[in-house]
Formats: sequence, C-alpha cells, structure tokens
Amino acid sequence: MNIAVKDVWKTYGAFHALRDVSVEVPKGELVALLGPSGSGKTTLLRVIAGLEAPDAGSVLYQNDDVTQRTARERNVGFVFQHYALFSHLNIYENIAFGLRIRKWKRDAIEERVRDLLRLIQLEGLEKRHPSQLSGGQRQRVALARALAPQPQLLLLDEPFGALDAKVRQELRVWLRRLHDEQHITSVFVTHDQEEAFEVADRVVVMDKGRVQQVGSPDEIFAHPANDFVIDFLGGVNVFHGRVENGHAHLGELVVPYPEYSDQRPLPATAYIRNHELDIDVRPHGHSNLEARVLRINRTGASVKLNLAAPERDVTAELDHGRFEELGVRTGDKVYLYPRHVRIFVEPEFQTADLRSEALL
Repeated sequence: MNIAVKDVWKTYGAFHALRDVSVEVPKGELVALLGPSGSGKTTLLRVIAGLEAPDAGSVLYQNDDVTQRTARERNVGFVFQHYALFSHLNIYENIAFGLRIRKWKRDAIEERVRDLLRLIQLEGLEKRHPSQLSGGQRQRVALARALAPQPQLLLLDEPFGALDAKVRQELRVWLRRLHDEQHITSVFVTHDQEEAFEVADRVVVMDKGRVQQVGSPDEIFAHPANDFVIDFLGGVNVFHGRVENGHAHLGELVVPYPEYSDQRPLPATAYIRNHELDIDVRPHGHSNLEARVLRINRTGASVKLNLAAPERDVTAELDHGRFEELGVRTGDKVYLYPRHVRIFVEPEFQTADLRSEALL
C-alpha cells in the first residue's frame, strides 16, 4: 500500500507544526522522517496514523482518502519509543492483545503469536513479563504486537531512542532484515542521521514544519538540497564569505565558482565535509589554508584532527594510512586543501558541487 500526504497543515495555537507538507511513501518501502526536535516529523507521523487530524490537506492510502478516519479504521501498527507494553501481561498476552480485541479465534491467535515469537527470536520467553526482558527485547515485543493484527502500514516513533548505542545498532540491522522479509510499508521517525541512512530506503528531511528534501540516503548525502540539509547532516566545516568573478572567497581560501561571474559580490556560505578536507605538511597548489594541529583523536575507522585556522577552528578526518604517512603531531603546522566544496549563495540560494582536485 502506498501513502500520499497532500498539502497538509497543522497548527497548535500560534505554532505551525506542519506547513503545506506533501510526501509520498511508495508501496513496500521503509521511509525515515529525519529532522531536529520541533521539525514536525512526529506530527506528520501522527497525521499519517490518524492520531492527529490536519487543519487542511489530505491523507490517502492507495488513492483512498482516509483523512477523516480513525487510527483503528486505518489498520495501522504503531510502535512508540518507550515500548508501551502492558506490565501486568506476559509476552504472549501482550502480542495477542490486539487480536483478542479484534475477536480472532483462539487457534488463529495462537498460530499468529507463535509465528511472531519466532520472527522476533524470543521463542521460549513468552511467559515472561516485560520487566524480565532487556530494552532491546521489549522493543522487539512492541514490534511484534504492532505487527500481530497484520496492519497495512507500520509506523514507528523514535523506536530506538530509549536504548543504548550497542542495542540500537543491533536493532537497526534487525529492523532492516525484518522489513526485507515482511515488505510492509513502513514510516519511522528519527533525529539520528546514521540511523535513517542505515535503515531507510528513502529519507524525508524536515525542518520548521516543512519538507526540505526527499531522496535515497545516497542522494541526500551526495547532493544536499540546501544549506540546512548539509548542516544538519553534520560532520562539516562552515565557511562564510562571498562569491564574485567566478570565485568563492572564504577567508584565505579561494576556490572556483564559475556559476557566478558577476563583479558584484554576493554573500555565500561554503560547507566542506571533514573527510573531504585533505592535509599536507607543505604548501602547494594555488590556494590553501594554513592551520595548526590542536588535537588528534584516533577512534574508529578514521583519525580526527581538530585544527586552528585563521578566524576559525576546523576538523578534518583522515584514514589511518594517510595519517601515518603525514606523521603530524599536536602543535604542528599543516596546510588544508578541500577536495569537495558545496557553496550556497544568498539571497538566490544558488548551489554548486565543486570538484576542486585542481587545488591539490
């Protein structure tokens, strides 16, 4: 079942939670609503579910207008951040609860619950109560309970937000595998870019009640639609400057910007991702940024360097091989060379992805 949200508005007093939002969720896809707190992502999820009524606009399930229907009439499975399990019921009865409400026959309930226990890998634990399970196990039970009545749509509101990092990582993999097996159209809310990009087929980036960009994780990472998107995704260095005569002047750093050849300067903001900023111990090329190493952090798959440059601090990430080749230490002078610069020009908000290998 595909979902279409069309021209939806939602206000709470003077606060505009959703502003003319239109989104499509293709059949069988897992879609993430990604954005900071207050961006409208949870409100949009609740409007899709039927838990909130929009002030204007419509929600369609498979071209059927369900805007005025309740959540139960829409046959939606909903998973909350804090599990919302019944503490006085064991795991079996928690999963069976919705089926008993819908008056399924006893044999059908037992077969469905057994199937779901196998699916969530909790066979043999059905007599335990939620307090006897780990956080990850409780969230899997919540997912099983949502799936039990065979909903046509699964909605998840920050499903892993209450869990520690290791369990979150494990459940991301599990949820993706579950979706690939079940193929149920799903929408989940998160403020975690890594989570959205790892799990979702498609990501909807939101801010201040509006959709900023929709695309696959690869599309959004490689081609952010505007300055909000790239800044929100994080791991970037921000440079303020101007464009004129085919160049962007970012303090002491000058890079080509052929999209604007006028002599009249325009204010611009440039973004350089940490891993797209190369380092050398000697100056070369036509433009570089001199800096001094403040701190070296050897964690994970890369080495992160915090650097003091004129008028700003910047961060660069190198792979371990390149870092060892350079041999830099705290306090050393180095020279920075951007491999890829994204420039957003005001007020027109022109954008360009600049490949500046020629500077290296």
